[in-house]
Amino acid sequence: MRVAELYAPRRFRLVEQPPPEPGPGEVQARVLAVGVCGSDRHYYLAGGIGDTPCEYPMVLGHEPVGVVTQAGPAVSGWGPGDRVLLDPSIYCYQCEYCLSGRRNLCAQLRFMSMPGEPGFFRDYVTLPARNLIRLPPELSPEVGTLFEPLAVVLHSMQFAAPGPGQRIAVFGAGPIGLMTIAVLKLWGTSRIWAVEPVAHRRELARKMGADAVLDPGAADPVAEILTESKGGGVDVAIDCATQGPSLNQCLQVARPGGRIVITGIPVEVQVALDFHHMRRKELALYNVRRSNRESELAVELLRTHTALFRPIVTHTLPLPEIQRGFAMLEDYSDGVGKLVFQLA
Repeated sequence: MRVAELYAPRRFRLVEQPPPEPGPGEVQARVLAVGVCGSDRHYYLAGGIGDTPCEYPMVLGHEPVGVVTQAGPAVSGWGPGDRVLLDPSIYCYQCEYCLSGRRNLCAQLRFMSMPGEPGFFRDYVTLPARNLIRLPPELSPEVGTLFEPLAVVLHSMQFAAPGPGQRIAVFGAGPIGLMTIAVLKLWGTSRIWAVEPVAHRRELARKMGADAVLDPGAADPVAEILTESKGGGVDVAIDCATQGPSLNQCLQVARPGGRIVITGIPVEVQVALDFHHMRRKELALYNVRRSNRESELAVELLRTHTALFRPIVTHTLPLPEIQRGFAMLEDYSDGVGKLVFQLA
């Protein structure tokens, strides 16, 4: 089978490996499509994320759709030909966090595409049968790849707690930011500001439902939001970028007693925080760690609101063009929003 390995910063290669065989309780699946996440881009560009360096060679990709090719011993309910969404998080289900309902904090968590845990930029994978979700027949594999990042967005909503009449600012209109805007609009948010330096992503943010889109390179987004809100600020500021000044800008636009939700992952080990600005406003600061049992709801939202989410997938490429695809993402070229690699 083909495997796309990241073997150095900004360098992929295709190698051949034998397909893995499923063990007890596992299935083997042929990967059909994989979306590219911002964390994949971080690994590609920076050689790591925060305090987690790359271990070369490594296999990225954790937004996969596939088809079952073989069921291992003790697997029931799944068989060859089943189109499935492949959850990349493998939990122990026995630690205190799993047992208390917070399995995204699992003490033994394995996340496929992290260093040491190969991801899905390969033709075949094996994983526990409990990690499968059936792909609705109405959804294409390309749209289906949105289930994993959309589940992350839905998890972030537990902290954002949006509601009718609330005002929310979203910093960053990459795929996570775009889906955040779409979900906020579905939740009935009164007004949504999107802050994004890339022009075509600002237009996508508008399509997703942003009421105002701001270019931080053209004007101060903090001043713009405070002026439009008559100095009151926003109820919630969501940082889907965590680049440059975005986190502290979230603190500045939030109203006293407001909420800050950090969905993006900064590439730096340490991030400067305007603590006293946050302290004086008594802001609540929330951090999002992937998702926690939101995948099924994400699939249902994709099924019932396909037309809303489909425009996020702007580009598809075959796996052999992975080097070109990541170069496109590095430069934000060709109007790219979400890039999906097709493997079959």
